[in-house]
Amino acid sequence: MNVAEAIKNRYSCRSYKAEPVPEEKLKRVLEAARLAPSAHNTQEWKFIVVKDAEKRKEVAEAAGQSFVAEAPVIIAAVGLNPDDVLSSGIPDYIVNLAVAVDHMTLQATEEGLGTCWIGAFSQEKVKKVLAIPEDYKLTFLMPLGFPAGNGKGRPKIRKSLEEIISYDKF
Repeated sequence: MNVAEAIKNRYSCRSYKAEPVPEEKLKRVLEAARLAPSAHNTQEWKFIVVKDAEKRKEVAEAAGQSFVAEAPVIIAAVGLNPDDVLSSGIPDYIVNLAVAVDHMTLQATEEGLGTCWIGAFSQEKVKKVLAIPEDYKLTFLMPLGFPAGNGKGRPKIRKSLEEIISYDKF
């Protein structure tokens, strides 16, 4: 699968088979995050891989996202230095982790795995379940597993290029 195919085929999977993710597939997904660029190459991140069924259930409950527990793996993306800000005024951990998580979603797609970006959760509750230190920032949760059903998701509805692109000025 090439990158364009992975981008087209990736979707937000919200239903997973109980089948475990083979370790070699998981390692390739995690390696994609490791290879992602970060501001000043600081790699100020930590990825918590949650496989234990009871712990996944606790994370899903704390996140208020019950379907997350269906996935045999949940990856929590944590920013280790949330006070660092780019010269543009944007916190760098958000940008860094968005790129790393996107790399993982595309690699997962190539591996035949489903993912879903989860940004809506209780920071405090999930951090407590995963024993994340207070001064770090949980940024994303990503369930990972083999999609249930046809593995295609619903049709993507996207704006046209003309609606989202301008040249030389806004």
